[in-house]
Amino acid sequence: MKLSDFKKTLDNLSKINFQLENGLIVPNHFHVTEVGIIRKDFIDCGGKIRNEKIVNFQLWYSNDFNHRLKPKKLIDIIELSETKFSMENLDIEIEYQSETIGKYNVSFDGKNFILLNKKTNCLAEDQCGIEIKKPKISLSQLQTSNCSPDSGCC
Repeated sequence: MKLSDFKKTLDNLSKINFQLENGLIVPNHFHVTEVGIIRKDFIDCGGKIRNEKIVNFQLWYSNDFNHRLKPKKLIDIIELSETKFSMENLDIEIEYQSETIGKYNVSFDGKNFILLNKKTNCLAEDQCGIEIKKPKISLSQLQTSNCSPDSGCC
């Protein structure tokens, strides 16, 4: 989710809920302890230089059970960050503590922001000997087109 989409969604909410992809709910007395930009410069296993830049939020909660972050307050924090860091409309990554700090993409299901599990991946499969497997499909499984060669549709 892009930062602008996150803010638009917040603007239409009366309360903020976060839910993990497995269904567990982040306690509603969470804090957003950080809003910032993370830049990552790296070389993949194929030797290609890569750059990533994301907006990062960190969620945390403690024993202050009466704490509730309102959408307007989070918008204010985001807008302050946008001003101070000249923040672009980047994808959002959310950090949240489980056994270790988890990093999540985020989506919205109409009620909750869903923390989507991130996965690692080889970025240079063609360089490090990983065979890219293509699914085997028999010709009988392919749908035929109603398009004839002289119809002008193909």
